[in-house]
Order: sequence, then C-alpha cells, then structure tokens
Amino acid sequence: MKIGFVIYGSLDTLSGGYLYDRKLTEYLRAQGDTVEIISLPWRNYAAHLTDNLTFKLPPRLDILIQDELNHPSLIGANRRPHPYPIVSLAHHLRCSELRPPWQNAFYRIVEKKYLQSVDGFIFNSQTTQGAVKSLIGNSKPGVIAYPPTDRFGEAVSKEEIRERAKSGELRILFLGNVIERKGLHTLLEALKLSTSNLQLDIIGSLTADPAYSKKMRDFVTVNGLQSAVRFHGALDNEALVKKLRQAHILIVPSSYEGFGIVYLEGMCFGLPAVGATAGAAGEIIEHGKTGYLIQPNDSAALAAHISELASNRSLLTELSLNARRRYTQQPAWNETASQIRTFLQSLTQQQ
Repeated sequence: MKIGFVIYGSLDTLSGGYLYDRKLTEYLRAQGDTVEIISLPWRNYAAHLTDNLTFKLPPRLDILIQDELNHPSLIGANRRPHPYPIVSLAHHLRCSELRPPWQNAFYRIVEKKYLQSVDGFIFNSQTTQGAVKSLIGNSKPGVIAYPPTDRFGEAVSKEEIRERAKSGELRILFLGNVIERKGLHTLLEALKLSTSNLQLDIIGSLTADPAYSKKMRDFVTVNGLQSAVRFHGALDNEALVKKLRQAHILIVPSSYEGFGIVYLEGMCFGLPAVGATAGAAGEIIEHGKTGYLIQPNDSAALAAHISELASNRSLLTELSLNARRRYTQQPAWNETASQIRTFLQSLTQQQ
C-alpha cells in the first residue's frame, strides 16, 4: 500500500502518541508498504486553523492516516469527495481534557466537524473510541489497537521485585513531559503533605512548557523538597531503564490520558502505577491491585497512598507482582499493528 501519514512536527518527538505513530510507521514499512510522512509545523491552535486555507491532500496514495492531534489543520482538506480513504488515528480528544467548559465547548465543535470528515478510525483505547462515538455516533468503521508497550522486552523477574521492595526509602518515578496535563503539581503537593522518607525522580522534557517547568522547580525550592526531588530532563534508553529498575512505584497523575502507555511500561519493571480516574488509565490500573486511581488534582488521596506503600512493604510487593502480571497479559505490539494493517487494507478494497 502507498500510505500517507499526517503529523505535526517530527516522528522523533518524545511522547506516547508519537511513539505510537513512529512504531506504526516502522511496522508498515517492514511489511513492504510505502509510508510518506506529511509533516505540518507545530504552532498554536489558532494558527493551525489557518492551515485549512492552504493545506491540500497529497496525491497518488492508496490511503491516508491523519493523527487526530492535527484535526484543526485538516477540516478544509478533508472536504468530500475524497480521492482515497482517510483514517484518523485518535489518541485522545482535545475536548476530553480538563479545562474550563467554555474552552472545551469550542474544541468540541471543531473536533466534531473534523471527525465527521474522515472515513474510519484507529483507536488506542476503548475510552477514546467511546469519546469519539459520543460526538458523532458509531456509523464509521474503526479498530481498537492498543499502543506499543513492549519496547523494553521481557518483564523483570519476580525475585528482583521482591528484593527491591525491601530496600530503603520509597523511590517514586514520574515519567512524562513536564506539562500541566501530566499532573506533576499534584505529585509535588502530595510529597509536601507526606512525612515518609521518599525520593522522586522526574524524567521528561523540561522544554515542552517552560513556564510550567519553572513553576514546578520553584515549588520544590520554596517548599524545601530539593533533597527529595531530582529533575533529570529526557533520558536516553539506557539511563531510563536504570531508573525504572531502581524505582518502587510510577506516579503520573494526569488530568486525562487517552491510554497511558507509560503505566504499562512501568509495569514491565514491576512498578505499581498511580493515575487519575479521568481518561483511560482505568483500562490499565486496577485500583488496589496494580496501583491506584485518584481524582484529578487530589493530592491528599495521593499522599495517603504513598505513605501506605512506604510503610507497608508487603503491600508494595503484592502490588508490584500484580503490576508485572498485568504487563505480561498485554497483547504484543506486532499483534495490534497487524490488526491496523488489515483494517487499512479492508478500507482500500472498498474504495
């Protein structure tokens, strides 16, 4: 197949959504398909809307995949009739995120118009599928294909998990770009409330939202948390694996996740995960079994869970082993990527 793939910026961008796009591109090319990346420049939302005046669908393709993140730029280009099927890869909807209702009302109008303009969907979770259906109904074909969560290979051994749980201070890992949606402020507030002996490693880009990153650094300084908190920025794979092996628990209390690849990647290392009830974290985290789910911004509940795991290492071991088991039950990426390719082929045959 000759496939086009529309994204913002570069496939090398460090985020779960771009990891999905990158791994999907690699898989399709490995099957002998031609994949052309059509990159639109990253700008603000209003500027992206102006792309509708200039952007045209590329010629000579069998099918076009559009990352749903690009939705404000593509409504004009997607006017029917289409020269080939257009599939939207929906990681999560912008209008599902936590923000003032009037803003989401605007985003909902724009996203609905975009979603109505495509011919089918690749969903990264049941939650995302449900969000799309709530906007436009369920008349369009789609496939749920869970993200690539096996990039670190085999899960760590049970014995390694048991030994690690006995050791020292509770080591917490935050893994994600330092942006407000990822909820680092909630985690730092929880650390401020906690009396336990803790160490927090923050791994992720500090340049995605410089103002928010500065605010978090200032919070650490003002509240005397410098000895317990380390900002590492983005790490290469080897250094990241080392931190994942050393940690006891992964906490990313995002206000919304369309899936949450990071939770399963942590579970590969036997890390119980803490996420929020909004979004798809509940498709991965079983509360009280493989980690905990808190309400967005509920730092008090998070502090209570941290304190419990810091003092009860038997419970930490139990949750860690459960997390490892949950990771081993996740379908391999090649299996879900194959589903995507079969879905794309079915759409091209209908054209």
